[in-house]
Amino acid sequence: MEDHMLQVLVVLLLVGTWHELAESIISPWSISVKGNTSSRPGIWVGVKSFTLHLGVFKVWLIRCVCVVIVMGCAYSRTCIGEICAPREVKVREASQRARARKFPVYSPGSSNVLETEAGDELNEMSSTRDAEVGISRLSRVSAQFLPPDGSRTVKVPSGEYELRCSYLSQRGYYPDALDKANQDSFCIHTPFGTSPDDHFFSIFDGHGEFGAQCSQFVKKKLCENLLRHGKYREDAVEACHSSFLTTNSQLHADILDDSMSGTTAITVLVRGRTLYVANSGDSRAVIAERRGKDIVAVDLSMDQTPFREDECERVMLCGAQVMTLDQIEGLKNPDVKCWGDEEGDDGDPPRLWLPNEMYPGTAFTRSIGDSIAETIGVVATPEIVTLELTPRHPFFVLASDGVFEFLSSQAVVDMVAKYKDPRDACAAIVAESYRLWLQYETRTDDITVIVVHVNGLTEDAGIGLESPGGIICSSVPQVVEVTGMESPSPLSWSGRNHRTRNDFSKARLRAIESSIENGRIWAPPPLNRKTWEEEAHIERALHDHFLFRKLTDSQRHVLLDCMQRVEVQPGNVVVEQGGEGDCFYVVGSGEFEVSATQEDKDGRTTRVLQQYTAEKMSSFGELALMYNKPLQASVSAVTRGTLWALKREDFRGILMTEFSNLSSLKLLQSVYLLSKLTILQLNRIADSLSDLFFSDGQSLFNKNDGPGGLYIIRKGSVRLTFDADAVRSLEVCSLKCDDLKDNDDLSNEREISMEKCEGDYFGEWVLLGEKTSSLAAVAVGDVTCALLTKENCDSVVGPLGKLLPGNEMP
Repeated sequence: MEDHMLQVLVVLLLVGTWHELAESIISPWSISVKGNTSSRPGIWVGVKSFTLHLGVFKVWLIRCVCVVIVMGCAYSRTCIGEICAPREVKVREASQRARARKFPVYSPGSSNVLETEAGDELNEMSSTRDAEVGISRLSRVSAQFLPPDGSRTVKVPSGEYELRCSYLSQRGYYPDALDKANQDSFCIHTPFGTSPDDHFFSIFDGHGEFGAQCSQFVKKKLCENLLRHGKYREDAVEACHSSFLTTNSQLHADILDDSMSGTTAITVLVRGRTLYVANSGDSRAVIAERRGKDIVAVDLSMDQTPFREDECERVMLCGAQVMTLDQIEGLKNPDVKCWGDEEGDDGDPPRLWLPNEMYPGTAFTRSIGDSIAETIGVVATPEIVTLELTPRHPFFVLASDGVFEFLSSQAVVDMVAKYKDPRDACAAIVAESYRLWLQYETRTDDITVIVVHVNGLTEDAGIGLESPGGIICSSVPQVVEVTGMESPSPLSWSGRNHRTRNDFSKARLRAIESSIENGRIWAPPPLNRKTWEEEAHIERALHDHFLFRKLTDSQRHVLLDCMQRVEVQPGNVVVEQGGEGDCFYVVGSGEFEVSATQEDKDGRTTRVLQQYTAEKMSSFGELALMYNKPLQASVSAVTRGTLWALKREDFRGILMTEFSNLSSLKLLQSVYLLSKLTILQLNRIADSLSDLFFSDGQSLFNKNDGPGGLYIIRKGSVRLTFDADAVRSLEVCSLKCDDLKDNDDLSNEREISMEKCEGDYFGEWVLLGEKTSSLAAVAVGDVTCALLTKENCDSVVGPLGKLLPGNEMP
C-alpha cells in the first residue's frame, strides 16, 4: 500500500510541475499573437514571460529533486536491495537459501527462459569504430546456417591457408527431466571483428539452475568485451585475460542469479598463424600433430578440477573443503584422500564445498559466475596458452566435458583423423560420447564439439620443422603469464589432463542390479520380417556408418529386427525442415530429394542439396536417434519407394540394455563359479564373450580336443557325451548332476550322454586350468553359444583360482 501511495504522489508532482512550466512559457506568447497587431508589445510580453519562466523553472527543479528523493525511497527496497545489491549481499542471501534447502550436490537444473537483456550496459572500454563494426556482426553471423555440405571454409590471408570448421551440440538425456534445456552454448565467428586474419571459436558449458542463461550471457558478453578491449589488436593475451574477468563481473552485477549457477569457457582465437587459447573450467581444446606416421593429440588446455594438485591446493587455501560425495555423506573417511589421477573414479569425483556445508559441490575449480563458489576460490581467471601453427597441425578440436568424460584427447583426435569433412567428425564424436554415457551412466551430459581443419598451411622460412640434427621437433604450447592470472608457473606446457572414466557409476550399477533382479530388460518391438536380400542391403548400408560401427554381432541382429518397413508415394515428405524427427532411415528402394530453405541476399531460397537412392546405400536421420533439435533440411520422395526406419526409443533401448550386457550378465551370474564376482568384473567378462553358431548335428568339439573354455547356451540344445571317470576327477564341474551322483547303475557306466538346454553351461573347469578328455559336444538343432576362454578371463579379471579360493560345487 505504501508503495502505491508513493507512486501516485510522484505522478501528481510531475503532472503539476509540467503544467505550470508549460503555462508560464506558452500562455504569454499566445496572448501577444492574438491580442496585438503591433509586434513590439508582443515581444515585450514575451520577455516578461521569459523572466517569469526563470522563476518557475527554479521551482520546477526543486520539485524534480523532491521527486527523485521520493522515488529513491520507494525504489531502494526493490532495486537497491535486490537487483543492485553488492555481490557480498547476493552471496549471503543465496547462501541462506542454499542452507535452507540443504543442497546435496551442485544443482544441474534447467530453465527454458531465454537470455535476459535487462541491465546489459557495456563498460566503457576504449571503443573504436572497428570494434563497434565487429560487434554489430556478432549476432548476425551467429545466426547463419552452415552451407549444404555441413562445414564452413574461410581464408586466413596473412597465413595463406584456410580453416574449414563444423560443429554439433547434443542436448543431454535425463530420464527424470526429458525437457531439460541444453545448457551448452558455442559461437564461431569467421572472421572475428573486422580483420580477416582473426577467427574465434568458443564453447560454454552452463551448470546450475540458470546454467543455460549464464552460458548465453557469457557467450555474448565475452565476445563484445574482447573486441572492445583497448589492447585487443596489440596484446591478445591481455585482452583475453581482461575480458574473462570483465564478463564475470558483469554476470555478478546482472539481474540473472549466478549464486549457484555459471558456465565454464574454452576459447580459441586464431590470429594469423598463432592460436590463443583461454580456458576457465573443464572443457578442453586439443590440436593434432603429425609425428612421423602417427597423429598425436596435444592438449591446448588443462582441465581445472580438484584432480590437479595445484588447483586443489589453491582452493583449499581459499577455504574450500575438497571431498567426494561418499565422503560428504559419511560413507568414506573425510580426512583421507580417496581419489587420484587414475582411471575409474566411478562418477564420484572430488568436489568443492563450503566449510561445514553441503553446497555448492562443484567438480571444477574455475568458472564464470558461481558467486558462492567464488568465496572458496572458484575464480574466472583463465589459463592462457599460445601455439604457432605449422604444416604438421592438420586440425584442432574444442569440446565440452561431456565429450572428455569417457573419451581421451587421443581418442578424439583419432576419430577426427578418419574423416575428411569436419561435420562427419563432429557427428562421430557426439555419437560415441552419447553411447559411452548410456553404457556407464543412466543419463548423458550435454555434448558439444567444434572441429576445425587447417588446410594449405606452408612452412615459413623463420619456422623450422627440424632441428640441426635432423630430428623433428614437436610444437609445445606455451603458458603465458599475466599479472594476477594465477596460471601455473612453468613457461612450458607440462600438465596432463585427468584420465577418462571406464567404470560404471553407482547409479548405473544400481540400475543394472535392479534390472537383473527384476528382469526388467528392454524388449524390442515385434519382429519386422525381411527377405534375406533386404537384410543384406540394410547390413551393407550400416556397415561403415559411424553410429553403428561399434555394435557387436548380437546388437546388430537386434537392431536389424527393430527396423520397420515404410512405404512412400511420390511427393510424400518423410522429414520436414524445422520439424523434430525421431527416426533413422535406410533407403530400400526409390529416389528421395533433400532440400533446405536458407537465407541469402535475395531472401529465403529453397535449394535441392542432394539425392538419396538405394544404389548409393543412402541413409539419413542418424542425429534424430539422439537429438530432437529441429531438422535443418527436408527429405521428400521423388518416386515410389521403400524406407527402413529405426525409432529413437528402440535405438536408446538397445544402448541402455545391450551395451550394458544385461542378458550376458544374467547368464554369467547363473554360472556358479562366477556368481561371487562383482558386477564390474562380470561386465568385463561379458565384453570378452564371443558368440559361436552351430547348425543341427554340427560338432562343437570332439573327444580329442575337449572344450576351449566356458560354453553358455544362448539358444538351442547341446548333447554331451563323456567318460564318467573323467568327470569325477574334476573339482568344479556342471556335469556332476544329481543322477550321476545318486544312481549307482548309471555311475557304473563308462560313457554317459546328457543334453544341455538354453541357459545351461559347461566347460567352466577350463577357466581354473583343469582339463578333461573323452568329452564331445554336438548341436541339437540350430545352436548359439557364448564362449569364454581362460586367456580372455585372465586378461580382464585375473586368474579365477586366486579370486575364488576353495570355490567348489556343493
